[in-house]
Amino acid sequence: METSSIIPTQLASSADTSRRSSHVVRPTHAGAAIVESLARHGVKRVFTVPGESYLAVLDGLHDANIDNIVVRHEGGAAYMAEAHGKFTGQPGVAMVTRGPGAANAYVAVHSAWQDGTPMVLFVGLIPVADRMRESFQEFDPYAWFGSQAKRVFVIDEAERASEIVAEAFFAAASGRPGPVIVGLPEDVVAHEFAGELHQPLTVAEGAVSTGELKELASALSNAQKPLLFVGGQRWSAKAAAGVTAFAEANNIPVVHDWHAADRVPFNSPVNMGELGYGRTDKAAQMFEEADVLVAIGAVPSDVPTDGFTLRQNRRAVNYLVNIDTSLRGRSGAITRHILATPGVFAEALEELRLERETQWEPWRAAGREAREAYTKLPQREELSPTREGTAHMSAVIAELVQRLPEDVVTTMGAGNHCAWPMRYVPTNIFPSQLGTRNGSMGYSIPAAVAASLEAPERLVLAICGDGEFLMNGQELASATQHGAALLTVVMDNGQFGTIRAHQEGHFPGRVSGTQLQNPDFAALARAYGGHGETVTSDAQAAEAVQRALDVVLKEHRPALLHVIVDQGILFP
Repeated sequence: METSSIIPTQLASSADTSRRSSHVVRPTHAGAAIVESLARHGVKRVFTVPGESYLAVLDGLHDANIDNIVVRHEGGAAYMAEAHGKFTGQPGVAMVTRGPGAANAYVAVHSAWQDGTPMVLFVGLIPVADRMRESFQEFDPYAWFGSQAKRVFVIDEAERASEIVAEAFFAAASGRPGPVIVGLPEDVVAHEFAGELHQPLTVAEGAVSTGELKELASALSNAQKPLLFVGGQRWSAKAAAGVTAFAEANNIPVVHDWHAADRVPFNSPVNMGELGYGRTDKAAQMFEEADVLVAIGAVPSDVPTDGFTLRQNRRAVNYLVNIDTSLRGRSGAITRHILATPGVFAEALEELRLERETQWEPWRAAGREAREAYTKLPQREELSPTREGTAHMSAVIAELVQRLPEDVVTTMGAGNHCAWPMRYVPTNIFPSQLGTRNGSMGYSIPAAVAASLEAPERLVLAICGDGEFLMNGQELASATQHGAALLTVVMDNGQFGTIRAHQEGHFPGRVSGTQLQNPDFAALARAYGGHGETVTSDAQAAEAVQRALDVVLKEHRPALLHVIVDQGILFP
């Protein structure tokens, strides 16, 4: 499946967005106008937790050709919208109610802000006449969301409802994408709609000038240690293929930003792995030593630079290809900022010819070492003994990797369990990896639900920690209700493992506040209507993995593997 990050001419073409008859019945109220505007922007589904504050919008959805995915928690709904934005490049849409509902959704807004993900969150509000009176569930959307959203709108005039939807989608998708909030006063959205229905607004893609291309060709041709650093948003399958072809044709190594490992295929000889938490020393060394770095979509921010320590030399040669005019989050030197999306830059690379006398053989050798360190799965005989009744996560992942289809989609939240999918689960198709770059827990299951609904023909694999799973694991109920089939692997070590690891580093032998008593996750999965079983030894892994895959792929039902692991093994 090929998805496009942003269609060049506008957010979506009329052919893509006219999902209903051309003889559209004029919306009777502002809520219906909002829904009609969503259809014009190509929205196929929304993720909602219903509330009395936006009943008119729910009424508009009643007859719309838009799937209303009813979710169990606002955090799950907003995470699904964020994941949809990452997976498709088009703004994901969530709807929640005022006060507590908005508060629960805030975690995903922060994720979308730090990850640069296009997302539109509609939030029901109190009636206009009740403002500033400490009304039931009253809050100030501008104050709450103003620092973590690209724009905050409140529809105070019913006739402007469609216009504000168009502005919200434009803001969410343009430049560096991000979250946008649209407030829905309860009374205003129920008013008669007398305004105009607005079409999607054009989103700019940037460009690469002849001079910029020439300078880049000269820099790469004269480099001894060139490196591509890729990540961020505004990618498409075509852009990923174009960058991959350029890197492979010129033998230029590639490192990925953290949780963005699907831009260059896992099996490509130029793929050196990810930077950030769980990265290999070889990848970090190449990032630091590169004499010419070309960052495409990504910027040298906190995590890939190991807390602003790698590549901070002000004389470093860094070409930053990014549509964000502010380069938010970047550190280190900027040799040249090329204002373009990865898609536009990939097209320009087709014209780029390098002239060099050397094949960079020592640098390529370093790259081969980095790639081997990144991709080599531990062999069973290499695994250290564990206590009785536990399995190695590496053994389970090894059995999975042997059986996964080429186009598997992997989701993960935050925690040391992420080290296994980051290192070993293939990402050969774009898009195929969904994770949060702000370290937010509870993301894996909602993201997997969103991906499965968008691409039901693909296997979706959620890798979870025991603590991370229980933050939104209830969305397996949403998966069953709406027909999302996903395979979940829960790594159960009875602790918040990442914090335990930090704790041992700072206060050795003084474990405090990190231990967990967990339920039977397999039984929980069965209670939600899926398949569940527990793995307590490496010998059980192969058959358990095959049974779970058969349930997902043949029966199209969710399946969960509850893997009991030794507390002492925190990383591969």
